[in-house]
Amino acid sequence: MLGRLFAMIVKELLAILRDPRARIILIVPPTVQLVVLGLATTLEVKNVDIGIFDRDGGAWSREFSERLAGSPNFREIRPIHSAGAMRRAIDNQEVLAVVVFGQGFSGDIAAGRPAEVQLILDGRRSNAAQIVSGYIFAIAEGLSGELGSGTGLTSSITTHWFNPNLDYLWFTMPGLLVVITTVLGLGLTAQTVARERELGTFDQLMVSPLRVPEILVGKMVPPVLVGFFDATLYVIIIPAIFGVPLRGSVPLLYLSLLFYLLALVGVGMLVSSIAQTQQQAFLGMFLVAVPAILLSGYASPVDNMPGWLQIVAQGNPSKHFLVVSEGIFLKAMPPGDVLANTWPLGLIAVVTLAASAILFRARME
Repeated sequence: MLGRLFAMIVKELLAILRDPRARIILIVPPTVQLVVLGLATTLEVKNVDIGIFDRDGGAWSREFSERLAGSPNFREIRPIHSAGAMRRAIDNQEVLAVVVFGQGFSGDIAAGRPAEVQLILDGRRSNAAQIVSGYIFAIAEGLSGELGSGTGLTSSITTHWFNPNLDYLWFTMPGLLVVITTVLGLGLTAQTVARERELGTFDQLMVSPLRVPEILVGKMVPPVLVGFFDATLYVIIIPAIFGVPLRGSVPLLYLSLLFYLLALVGVGMLVSSIAQTQQQAFLGMFLVAVPAILLSGYASPVDNMPGWLQIVAQGNPSKHFLVVSEGIFLKAMPPGDVLANTWPLGLIAVVTLAASAILFRARME
């Protein structure tokens, strides 16, 4: 049995690796995707134009404006001279935000009273507007701290756990490990049975001495091995090139990765068993991969989704492995928390692998 199983695994590996172009595709595109997507999915907002509507004209409004102009995040500070001009500037997307100083702004500060600044943002760019408001709020806090408590203004010290400098790469890179592994694992597995049908070798498997479990294991092992190989590249590249710390246990990461890949293989085998051609398998893979990525929490938190979608997301292996990936990279997630997100992966793997085995057996009869 072991000899037949080994021969099946070797056959599948050769089907993947015998083409020199395929060998390049398994290494170069995932690495390029990691680099390009890591740099492209930036959460930073820079080179932003903002407006200043200064109805005060005093020393403190000018001081605040100069601090805004000195920020590296803002490209141009445009003076606004009327409410109508402010509306037109935002409507025409000439500025993302307008800072409005009331007529008594400098006087309130000089008298030790609380001073207010109005911030008007372009809600059409909600994410960028939220980030820019954080920049401006930080500048206001800095000024408040220098003025002291006698002015009635307050300041606070903000500490960001696990990502002290709010570096977007620390957030995106562990997530990209999950996203790219998802696409790669599903893509390789979805082609296995479909490729046999398209090449006309599926009938040969049916008359071979191989049993159905041996065929299934032989087709599942190579995608898992390739997934481990590419994930190892990411584990090396992410800290070495992008500077994202790997604070947690690498063995625990690989343990969770194993169950994650098994869950992906189970889903990919279901797609492959249903598809008649490699093109159908390719399209079916994307039909599964896109919702899996969207429901993983990479683009938006799962807790912000409707209740019924949160329930659906519990059956998504990407959601659980994303928690493990971010936790091990950024905060040295304890073994108990890793296992709490790994056992659902094992359960999903058992269900999907069993379903794919049943469907594959039915296809062979």
